[in-house]
Amino acid sequence: MNPQDLERARNAWTYRGQQRPAFAVVPADGQESVWDYPRPPAYVPDQRLVDVSAGEQRIARTECAIRVLETGSPPAFYLPPEAVDQTHLRPSARRTLCEWKGEAEYFDVEGSAGWTSNALWRYSQPEGEANVIAGWFAAYPSLLRCLVAGEPVRAQAGGFYGGWITDELVGPFKGEPGTGHW
Repeated sequence: MNPQDLERARNAWTYRGQQRPAFAVVPADGQESVWDYPRPPAYVPDQRLVDVSAGEQRIARTECAIRVLETGSPPAFYLPPEAVDQTHLRPSARRTLCEWKGEAEYFDVEGSAGWTSNALWRYSQPEGEANVIAGWFAAYPSLLRCLVAGEPVRAQAGGFYGGWITDELVGPFKGEPGTGHW
């Protein structure tokens, strides 16, 4: 993406986490509002146990994740490469571009029921502050079974974003119809 297109994409977002919009749910004690997360995103270590499986096949397990917190979106959890059983991965041709992180590459995952396409992604050479997740893997909870401290993760709506919804989060969440450039 050229610098002008990149700047245009970054400026297109309406909300940037400085002030929670009126339509946002107010968090209770022990909860977080995704509307308090910043844009550009923050990269926050998380030491809760994270498990990712494809059917009965465990793909990853770690207590050393990084949550990427971005305005309006449930966090994506990034897992260190050594926590991922890469013998069950094959590179996919899919690529996407994030105006904050750069180009993402995708992986198909082999599980007990066969292959799941584009179930994991990573940024091999992320830009700026995203460098802390270079080579780390994220998973789509809509395609794989993801747990945080034993809690089953719910998938973010819309199919594009890979946010992990847990009980500690309140929204509404980006990804629903009509939420583009929130």
